[in-house]
Amino acid sequence: MSLGMRFTSLRLRLVLVFALVALTAAVSASGIAYWLNREAVLTRAQDAALNDFQQEMQNRAGALPGRPTQTELENTAGQMATSNQHFSVLLIARDAVGDTVVGNSDLDTFSLSDVPESLREAVDQRQRLSSTNKSPYHLYWQRISDDDTPYLVAGTRLIGGGPTGYMLKSLEPEAKDLNSLAWSLGIATGLALIGAALLAQAAATTVLRPVHRLGAAARRLGEGKLDTRLRVSGTDELAELSRTFNQAAAALEKRVADMSARDEASRRFVADMSHELRTPLTAITAVTEVLEEELDAETGSVDPMIEPAVRLVVSETRRLGDLVENLMEVTRFDAGTARLVLDDVDLADQITACIDARAWLDAVELDAARGIMARLDPRRLDVILANLIGNALKHGGSPVRIAVRTDVTDGADDVLIEVSDHGPGIPLEVLPHVFDRFYKASASRPRSEGSGLGLSIALENAHIHGGELTAANAPEGGAVFTLRLPRDVSDTSGPSGVPDPQGGAR
Repeated sequence: MSLGMRFTSLRLRLVLVFALVALTAAVSASGIAYWLNREAVLTRAQDAALNDFQQEMQNRAGALPGRPTQTELENTAGQMATSNQHFSVLLIARDAVGDTVVGNSDLDTFSLSDVPESLREAVDQRQRLSSTNKSPYHLYWQRISDDDTPYLVAGTRLIGGGPTGYMLKSLEPEAKDLNSLAWSLGIATGLALIGAALLAQAAATTVLRPVHRLGAAARRLGEGKLDTRLRVSGTDELAELSRTFNQAAAALEKRVADMSARDEASRRFVADMSHELRTPLTAITAVTEVLEEELDAETGSVDPMIEPAVRLVVSETRRLGDLVENLMEVTRFDAGTARLVLDDVDLADQITACIDARAWLDAVELDAARGIMARLDPRRLDVILANLIGNALKHGGSPVRIAVRTDVTDGADDVLIEVSDHGPGIPLEVLPHVFDRFYKASASRPRSEGSGLGLSIALENAHIHGGELTAANAPEGGAVFTLRLPRDVSDTSGPSGVPDPQGGAR
């Protein structure tokens, strides 16, 4: 299967849609769950630490004297750091002489430089008292990160005088918990995606199996197997589609059977009518031949008054005979009973014989080298040539030119016979219909000397040889009919079957 077909596969699109929907839902759910849990974990840890720190500031820092020493600050900071929240404490105050003293529970972990300047400014800023603000100083906090480790830093001043305190608590345990949660949610998302893909594959198989059966049935129906039906199970839309297909196939089978029956009846009628006409036509032809001999006789036994009528009867009888023969030939083509009788012929000699038999030597120019041999049915080639040359003389005018050449392309060894005239050419609206049966170029002239079957029979004879016959207009004017035939018809498998050892076909 090519890359383009894979990406246009309905199965792949269904799996991708399911996977995208599942991925979107899983990522959204995981993101929301992570964000909610993160806020809950951090808020819980933060509130607990801030509450403990504020309580320690009120209880322990509030018990310090107004001008504590550094030792008193360090002892108090150390006591405050023993809280259940395990934070570091930094206390800042002024001693008895007015110098700034600092007490730190852990000098290696927490110093004043670790406190953001903005937080220090907020802690030291005295707030204006109002009905809604009863305290001049408040507790402020901020989350910071150091070496990818999150910390909570907070600070406040004692009301009524006393040290300023800062607290630093590591949020690394909470961060690890959140990382574990993120990994768990990621794994859950991946599993959900895999599950969605498997479910999509199963759903696609369930949905596409009837579609594939429908496609296979449609192909069989297109190949002519009109008895093709689908097994219907269930009551869903696919089952309804299968029922509709079966109904359409049954209706098509019935219609084709009716048309085949009518077509067979029509062919049988034409064949029977042609056979029935041959017997009386044979008798009529014999009589007209006698009348024609009387017309040509020097005795003048035919009354001059009825001579035109006699000549009309003779010509129309011949025309009727040609029409009956053509109808019988057409029915043989339609019934598939037309057969080839193959022989090796020299094309130049064959065309010359066709022209000479119809006294067209003065009106036809032949451009064909002797020695171009072909194995085909001479009688059917003669029918093709007679129709093409006669049609060119009737509608195009002489001289009619016949050119013969060989053509070896793509491993095919063919002969080309071109019949061209010097007439006005074939009208463009007529060109697509020149090989149609009984087609008349002018509706105002429904009756003509021909039967309207000549070119159609010529085309069928070309096809039975495995060849082709085409019509076109030459750039310099005039119509050109091109006959392409394989040089050895016995090497082709045409519609007439395989030639037998005697030169016929079974």
